Amino acid sequence: MLPSRLRAASVAVQCGPHPTPRPGITAANVPPASELGDNTEVVKVFDQVREIPEVIDGIRCQCGCAEMKGYYSLLTCYETTDAMARQCHICQGQGKLAYRMYKAGSTLEEIRRGVEAKYG
Repeated sequence: MLPSRLRAASVAVQCGPHPTPRPGITAANVPPASELGDNTEVVKVFDQVREIPEVIDGIRCQCGCAEMKGYYSLLTCYETTDAMARQCHICQGQGKLAYRMYKAGSTLEEIRRGVEAKYG
């Protein structure tokens, strides 16, 4: 659970619709494990995101990333070697949750609701 001051800040920036996944989106811009360092948890979530880019691209990040220039979706948080998700536990948590829910058979809409319920 986030401290109350961070929850309040998060609520201030999270509003907005989830993006429509872009046709043909791939994980081509998500760095491979060899470029992510030694943190096994970070490597694991990047690997998970790399498996389902079409799902991750349909989720709006709830940590404030959506306010950054050039942002499109949660997938943006995982693209490039200095990606926000390398450091941000909210980006990582959303990626892990989306992956678990997808593997359990949830639809994109159900995954969005799960992300909103936990991080919104």
